Amino acid sequence: MKISSYILAVLLLSSCGTNKKNIDTAIGLTDKQLLDTVQYHTFQYFWDGAEKNSGAGRERIHLDQPDYETDIVATGSTGFGIMGIISGIDRKFVTRKEGVERLMKILVFLKKADRFHGAWPHWMYGESGKVKPFSTFDNGGDLVETSFLAQGLICVKQYFKNGNAKEKELSALADELWKGIDYDWYRNGKNVLYWHWSPNNQWKMNFPVHGFNECLIMYVIGASSPNHGINKKVYDEGWALNGAIKSPRSYDDIPLQFLHQGDAPHGGPLFWSHYSFLGLDPKGLKDAYGDYGMETKNMAVINYKWCVDNPLNYKGYGKNSWGLTSSYSITGYAGHAPQQDRDLGVIAPTAAISSIVYTPKGSMAAMRHWYEDKKAQLWGKYGFYDAFSDNANWYTPRYLGIDQGPQVVMIENYRSGLLWKLFMSDENVQAGLKKLGFQSPYLK
Repeated sequence: MKISSYILAVLLLSSCGTNKKNIDTAIGLTDKQLLDTVQYHTFQYFWDGAEKNSGAGRERIHLDQPDYETDIVATGSTGFGIMGIISGIDRKFVTRKEGVERLMKILVFLKKADRFHGAWPHWMYGESGKVKPFSTFDNGGDLVETSFLAQGLICVKQYFKNGNAKEKELSALADELWKGIDYDWYRNGKNVLYWHWSPNNQWKMNFPVHGFNECLIMYVIGASSPNHGINKKVYDEGWALNGAIKSPRSYDDIPLQFLHQGDAPHGGPLFWSHYSFLGLDPKGLKDAYGDYGMETKNMAVINYKWCVDNPLNYKGYGKNSWGLTSSYSITGYAGHAPQQDRDLGVIAPTAAISSIVYTPKGSMAAMRHWYEDKKAQLWGKYGFYDAFSDNANWYTPRYLGIDQGPQVVMIENYRSGLLWKLFMSDENVQAGLKKLGFQSPYLK
């Protein structure tokens, strides 16, 4: 089995009981070794840190509260973790056999878990697969989280479809699961997709999803579904608001094309450039309304530039420490973004690291600074902590699965394009993108 000498050293030292953090500190890392280190440790959130019964991605892990919510898994986190496990197999962090066994465990759990017209809930109990309500009326299907998971299932299908008998079985199960999502039901009879449905609360959440935000993948997979698909009118009227999604804006002459939900003047939280684009490659992805490759990249560039400009004069912001997105915050959870009322002096490493496909120099600079200069405050068992504030001297050793996953996947896409190639090569995805009028270098 081929494996980088650095990762081999890490594994050998770890197996001997040596403190990995101390070893890393003693090594002057090349860029490749730094990427290996961050990707490997963050991957462990979904491997070593997975919920024990299901193997699925936990909603959160608090190193300062080791017994906190250990049984809660999140559908989106699980989807991102599935893609991370594929990356881990390909990087030889685990063997292919180990990876297949873990993925089969997760998919069997998902097949038995609660579903609502094919959609999984936002949260589930790992022991039973039963829904854990996310809020008072949100105790049913969550189509957005489900679509994040479906993105991962399609990658599993593609990665293992030509493998041995066990791998083909895994591929077929992944294909079956995502094709069972009833996107047409979640229209609620209208030309838009709704986020939630509950068997006892019905459509009471009343959240029709319009763009631009993190949800493009929901419309793309909905159009790709061969069994329960949506047509182009749902995309045009729902996501694109009959063309009103086009709403040009800019920051420091860096243009954005779309109306970002909430009318964010300089773009929304940076996860909007990540979650839908872990499998859906934005490069060259265009439709009648705009260029998604340009939008996702410029969001990251604006986010970087805002932190460098630092209009609110927060301590610690700069060229090597930046990134605003939804994350843990000083007083809870917040949707940090580059605007006066949403920049709270809190930086989330996932924002810069997951943007490495858009801003490689800025992302590497931040990663290196945090690892070499601030490791004692920011680094733990599963990589960089979710968020921190130099301004408030706030460093809490906690992780969120939905923020860890994009780091593993986008580092892999930056290095090899693996998850992009898998997802974009799927015949159903290609048919769905064509149905919606997209152009992409992947389309035949």
